[in-house]
Amino acid sequence: MSGAAAMTFVLTVALALGGCASNNGLAPGQNPARAAIVNVQLAIAYMQRDKLAVARHFIDRALREDSHNATVQATAGLIYERLGETSKARRAYTEAARLGKADPDVMNTYGGYLCRNHHYDEGVKVFRAAIANPLYQTPEVAMVNAGVCLEGAGKEAAAKRYFKRALVVHPNMPMALLELGAMALRHKEPAKAAAIVTRYLAVDPPSAQILWLGLRAERALGHENAAAGYAQRLEKDFPSSTEARMLQAGITQ
Repeated sequence: MSGAAAMTFVLTVALALGGCASNNGLAPGQNPARAAIVNVQLAIAYMQRDKLAVARHFIDRALREDSHNATVQATAGLIYERLGETSKARRAYTEAARLGKADPDVMNTYGGYLCRNHHYDEGVKVFRAAIANPLYQTPEVAMVNAGVCLEGAGKEAAAKRYFKRALVVHPNMPMALLELGAMALRHKEPAKAAAIVTRYLAVDPPSAQILWLGLRAERALGHENAAAGYAQRLEKDFPSSTEARMLQAGITQ
């Protein structure tokens, strides 16, 4: 698995609601279902900025306004999980899955929750159902997530197949490339990992994770100048990242 030991899933619940709402709220008399959508958008915006207390305020309001909306429940699950409120997160995710079993974005989020809690077989089953849904506009997201889940279960060969499937649907998908590159490096194939990093950076902006992978791949190849270049970019562009802190601590494995 790439980066730190924790699983990283591609989340799409936020996309289901479109752009972010204004902080000005709703006009008087706004119907509760619309109010819930606005408050979910605000909750997502604050969650993405790591302002979890504010995110919780807005998601609690959304739940009071429309607890029968699957996306509201799925977003509540994400926020409560981030806050460490395990039982509330579990209830919200379970309710989201019940209400949104036909919504692949919601089920993708639920599958990630299952896998993070080591219910790998059930999580992969949920991702497979999302992938098979003809209405799903981004099946490559669930493909990558299924691969991450299978990696967590120790099934690397199956995981690799899902990452490659994602690249068939969406060539150069960043998360799929990152996972395949990390897998190549784990299997002592630094040249392959370095090539994947080059492919990634040719089409996508750098992330701390891909620069970290490039650094380690080039160092394994004995290319110290190239490794130093990645190190400089990592420290300059992502100084607060986990990867930059690991570099500063001398940890490169």
